[in-house]
Amino acid sequence: MSIISWIILGLLAGAIAKFLLPGRDPGGFIGTTVIGIVGAFLGGWISARWLDHPVTKNFYDGATWVAAIGGALVLLIAYRLLFGNSRD
Repeated sequence: MSIISWIILGLLAGAIAKFLLPGRDPGGFIGTTVIGIVGAFLGGWISARWLDHPVTKNFYDGATWVAAIGGALVLLIAYRLLFGNSRD
């Protein structure tokens, strides 16, 4: 997949992660978007590196989506733990 595909996948993964973990984030929409993009890259890298599932060239591969959403969820949880809730 190209870098543009990964960015689009990251945007969608960030939106799905935000849907799965509702609430206000310290970074708002921009922060969640960046977390989704970075999470997609991180999830794909972990999947290829340690789970022995190389990132395919197909945008619609289910394992790639799961890895991207999982990476975005992990980063969103870590972000919330590190920077707290903006309601405080």
